[in-house]
Amino acid sequence: MDVFTSAVDLLRDRHPERPVLALRPHAARRAANWFLANFPGRVLYAAKANDASVIMDALVEAGVRAFDVASLVEIERVARIPDAELYFMNPIKSRGAIVAAYRDFGVRSFAFDSDEELDKIVQETGGAHDLDLFLRLACPNTHSLIPLEGKFGVSSADAPALLLRTRQIARRLGITFHVGSQAVVPAAFGEAIEQVGQLILDAGVIVDAVDIGGGFPSRYPHSDPPELASFMQEIVRAAAELAVKHSCELLCEPGRALVAEAESVIVRVDARRGNALYVNDGAFGTLFDAAYSGFRFPARLVATSRRKQKPLAEFALYGPTCDSSDYLPGPFVLPECVREGDYIEIGQIGAYGRVLANHFNGYGEYDEVILTDEPMLSMYSSTEEPSVATKTKAGRTLPSRPSSDLSETGAGVAPASDVSSWGNAPRSARPLRDTRRCRMRP
Repeated sequence: MDVFTSAVDLLRDRHPERPVLALRPHAARRAANWFLANFPGRVLYAAKANDASVIMDALVEAGVRAFDVASLVEIERVARIPDAELYFMNPIKSRGAIVAAYRDFGVRSFAFDSDEELDKIVQETGGAHDLDLFLRLACPNTHSLIPLEGKFGVSSADAPALLLRTRQIARRLGITFHVGSQAVVPAAFGEAIEQVGQLILDAGVIVDAVDIGGGFPSRYPHSDPPELASFMQEIVRAAAELAVKHSCELLCEPGRALVAEAESVIVRVDARRGNALYVNDGAFGTLFDAAYSGFRFPARLVATSRRKQKPLAEFALYGPTCDSSDYLPGPFVLPECVREGDYIEIGQIGAYGRVLANHFNGYGEYDEVILTDEPMLSMYSSTEEPSVATKTKAGRTLPSRPSSDLSETGAGVAPASDVSSWGNAPRSARPLRDTRRCRMRP
């Protein structure tokens, strides 16, 4: 794969016909380093978030060895990684997938949320005695931008009996939950862990593991969550109150937080109609969340020659398909002078971008390159070392926000001589649209 220092460097070399997926494996590696250094337990990468081999390799290089997999296809893909530990955390699975996972790929960790699913796992593994079984508990998703509750999870009222039954079957008994995607309040995890603690007391069972799921946030123009260290502090506080704290392993399943910054898409403007830009990727491609989840993504004009940077204007985007729902309201803040033939880089699409893209109308084909510059927005500092945090006097670690020099050139344009990263400013104060249409991401 070709490597360039920036999108500007790429466009000096070529003018691509197809949209370009620009991978930043160093960003994925940095995020993984941070989680491995700061989460007080086992880190599982949620493989559904991004399956690019370059990104997966970067996570493995950082030390990630455990993976949350949700399908047999994901199992087959991840099983190629040496020493990979596979956790089949989809609470509902086909019988054939259970058999293949257990017999062909050595999977021993399964999630479930009902007696019926537990029966399937026991039956299809031949009553195995080496199972690590995680009961999926329903919990509120009030602190997340993409709520996921309703599809999976046993209620707190029904969970004690199911835990007692599973304790007689499982080699290791676990509880898992999910607070929703892009959780923006640390208390989301604390409240859910407290719910788990009460369940353990009500059931009167010894639990060997608590998997707190994913939901860790990334940074977007419309969502500026607290530092990740504050999430870790809340998790540590709540876990310390568990009755089984001395014997219970903590696990987490970050997806978005590990890979959102690690990929952007470079699109071409094929037409302009007022403040609507028609570009060659959209809702049926990597920008699904911009169309259907109310997400705003940072964007910048990629210019290989000096262009007027101001005034700025707010734009909506239309994707290339013939469907009128291929519409991205944004707004995307760009120089007012943007025109047909220009290229725009849209950042933070590393989570669920490429994996949701399809071939509707014959689109969905991309060129791919590696860029070595920094992502437009970041939850992490610019160092790739595991200790990417700054020490406070109390000895706690707090990750750094992007330094102020990332916005020196102003929002919306990447001049030829400076490819510094920045997001879509100013931030919109408008609320997100109803996200109940989009519940596909754990």
